[in-house]
Amino acid sequence: MKFLHTADLHLGRRLNDIPLLQDQRKVLAAIVDIAKQKKVDAVLLSGDIYDRAAPSAECYVVLSDFVTALSSSHIAVIAISGNHDSNERVGYLSALLKHSNVYFSDVFDGSIGTVALKDEYGEVLFHLLPFVRPSDVRLYYPDERIESYQDAIKVLLSHHPIGKGMRNVILSHQFVAGAQICDSEILSLGGSEAVEASLYRDYDYVALGHIHRSQKMTEEKIRYAGSIMKYSLSEEKHVKSVTLVELREKGKTSIETVALPIVHDVRTVRGHFKDIMAMPYSEDFVHVVLLDEDVVFDARLSLGTVFPNMIRFSIENSKTTEEVDIQSLESIEKKSLPDLFEAFYSMQFGGQKPDEKRMQALRNVLKGLEEENKE
Repeated sequence: MKFLHTADLHLGRRLNDIPLLQDQRKVLAAIVDIAKQKKVDAVLLSGDIYDRAAPSAECYVVLSDFVTALSSSHIAVIAISGNHDSNERVGYLSALLKHSNVYFSDVFDGSIGTVALKDEYGEVLFHLLPFVRPSDVRLYYPDERIESYQDAIKVLLSHHPIGKGMRNVILSHQFVAGAQICDSEILSLGGSEAVEASLYRDYDYVALGHIHRSQKMTEEKIRYAGSIMKYSLSEEKHVKSVTLVELREKGKTSIETVALPIVHDVRTVRGHFKDIMAMPYSEDFVHVVLLDEDVVFDARLSLGTVFPNMIRFSIENSKTTEEVDIQSLESIEKKSLPDLFEAFYSMQFGGQKPDEKRMQALRNVLKGLEEENKE
């Protein structure tokens, strides 16, 4: 049995208000090509299929095209929901999809779903464990002591027997203790979401989702596939990939990673203004670090002609170390005009704040405009 393990598609994600859906579509098309080239039997999606619980219609179309391309090539699709997903939306039409060799986790009902696929060595059981919270599990096991995520997963697995002597694969979307995380993941404080890798030790392969860096945990067979794209500057050094797994007879497993293409990279560019302005035009998502002692007026705006998708702008010199996140439209709309002016002034003048005289002049102008509007 040969399959690809991927996760954390986050369809619909935006980076500083720039939609990534078309880039995601291209990466998913590459995954389809890899699946065909490697002649896999299935593709596993370990949660966070969408970036939001209520995705746009476009997101549904992109996922539908991806799943249809795989199903049409006689490649099974096995998927679970993650913490970003809605159980109901992911599980919608799951009963019907099974007839097309497409298996999406149902709405959680206290049990773990199972999908059986056959090869020359017999059946491989795929166990579908979507993202769950302790409160979700406590509802179905009121007599069990469930105070943590560790308790919740332990209880679920203890009530879900695996096929003894058979090959068992589990899809799970949880934070396993010891995983290397980045800014893209939202985790509870104090590691309260953590579960121990040892809970999964009886499985032949553990297809994890939730963490964006591709990595193995305590054993090679317990793995995070990582996200399909870089979704923040903290992922700049990540190598995005899918995991290719081959299960032969019981106890014989081979694992390798296959790199995914980069449509628009996420990277940092450091240098002096004139050197950066001479760089090739790029629509990558860039953090520009300016090293000039005397910063050119409107430097950020000028640099935007080279890197229109700049997501952060920094100044590093002997006088100041100033870092500015390029504001998304949503965050801008939440700021007052004086706050926006102060941020703009600081950005243009190397971190200096406007003095009170300038701020008072602005307030006077705004007050005058407000009175005119009332009239």
